[in-house]
Amino acid sequence: MSSTPNILLITSDQQHWNTLGCRNPAIQTPNLDRLAARGTLFSRAYCPNPTCTPSRASIITGQYPSQHGAYNLGTKLDERVPTLGEALQQGGYDATLIGKAHFQPLESTEEYPSLEAYPILHDLDFWRDFHGPFYGFNHVELTRNHTDEAHVGQHYALWMEEKGATNWRDYFRPPTGNTPEQYGRWNIPAELHYNTWIAERSIARLEHYKEEGKPFFLWSSFFDPHPPYIVPEPWDSLYDPAKMDVPSITAHEHDRNPPHFQLTQEEHPDFSDWFEDHIPGLHGFNSHLRSQEDRARDMAIYYGMVTCMDAAIGKILDRLEELGLAENTLIVFTTDHGHFFGQHGLIAKGAFHYEDLIRLPYLVSWPGHVPEGKETDAMQSLVDLAPTFLKFAGQRIPGRMSGVDQSAVWLGQQEAARDHAVVEHRHQPTTLHVKTYVDERYKLTVYYHRDYGELFDLETDPGEVNNLWDDPDSQDLKYRLTRKLLDAEMGKEPLPMLRVAGA
Repeated sequence: MSSTPNILLITSDQQHWNTLGCRNPAIQTPNLDRLAARGTLFSRAYCPNPTCTPSRASIITGQYPSQHGAYNLGTKLDERVPTLGEALQQGGYDATLIGKAHFQPLESTEEYPSLEAYPILHDLDFWRDFHGPFYGFNHVELTRNHTDEAHVGQHYALWMEEKGATNWRDYFRPPTGNTPEQYGRWNIPAELHYNTWIAERSIARLEHYKEEGKPFFLWSSFFDPHPPYIVPEPWDSLYDPAKMDVPSITAHEHDRNPPHFQLTQEEHPDFSDWFEDHIPGLHGFNSHLRSQEDRARDMAIYYGMVTCMDAAIGKILDRLEELGLAENTLIVFTTDHGHFFGQHGLIAKGAFHYEDLIRLPYLVSWPGHVPEGKETDAMQSLVDLAPTFLKFAGQRIPGRMSGVDQSAVWLGQQEAARDHAVVEHRHQPTTLHVKTYVDERYKLTVYYHRDYGELFDLETDPGEVNNLWDDPDSQDLKYRLTRKLLDAEMGKEPLPMLRVAGA
């Protein structure tokens, strides 16, 4: 067995940390459960930013969004930023991404060209010939849509046509497709769902690797359970909304919170005080009011989306074993950020750094190396993935990476590699610029140029309903945590090169 394993990274999109069957008996995830049984579950894993592009760019750079530059949705990761895939390829690995990238925006400009933008998304002749290189991946197969969104195209559309589904536009919204927006049941056959595509194409790459005998880094990047809430049958009716334990707001919990929390509970809130750049709207800054009945159905469909994805992940894991690759493959499953479906009265991501949004499901497995059936609260961050993968691959960890090497923790040789996590959210240049420091017990959130903030004691208040920011008895604690946040910010500054001389 090689001392440098293959690496299989499997990610979902916007998955709440407590949607694994091994932790939550209300949901069925048999394949992720067996991955947990064969490895270690990390219960305190965090994203560096609770939105897609920033966190996904952090996965492949080992840097925080404030460092790699793709700080928000609608931005892009500069192609000149060094990536994990490039470093692994230099060490002899093949690097593949199947599924969701979202390193670039839906609009392309002369200054910031994007391959994930209109109209090139739908230029199937281009995608027929393009498989990379792309951000350090020498082979990519991509699409951009969540469920039935009109962004559908790229390699996924080509695959549907190859399957004989020349009518694939019937399953997607205008203007690309010709079906109105759906809810609950998606009219697409399961055999054409993008979960099937991701599993099939990931398996094809595994078979290629088996034949080539070359070490690989394969990222199977799923889109679910990111809303809209639709999934093909039978998963649309797998869970009964009437049996969902639907989370909800605690009375008066936002009375002590920053004003944008309170505004989400109004029918027609005015968030104009936060508008700054030329892009209309702010993610999550809208009314979050939704009936209990609707939230119950949302939650049931969301659970169905997770279980549908789990079935596709199972096919990948099965084929990995059949090919004899499992024994020397390090597997990580996680997501890019969490989700709200009623917690704290919220139903969409944004500048709301509750555990529901910033905490992640996180599984690590490597037979004979990573302890099996173990659960630990050793803190993890998505920025740690790149340096840790490089360590396992026998590669030098570049000083520009700000994540920490978690390899000894994953192997059970070290209790922890970090004692805190930092989460950023910069949705506007100045009016909505947020940073959170979270450690074993406490969480502090500060806002740029704002006097308000959040301070929670996760030990005595795990539900995060009692904001201690203005509590007279907690001011010394707030000062100490603010100092820890400053230390954390200074500590994560990269050192691109070592000092080589005295002057």
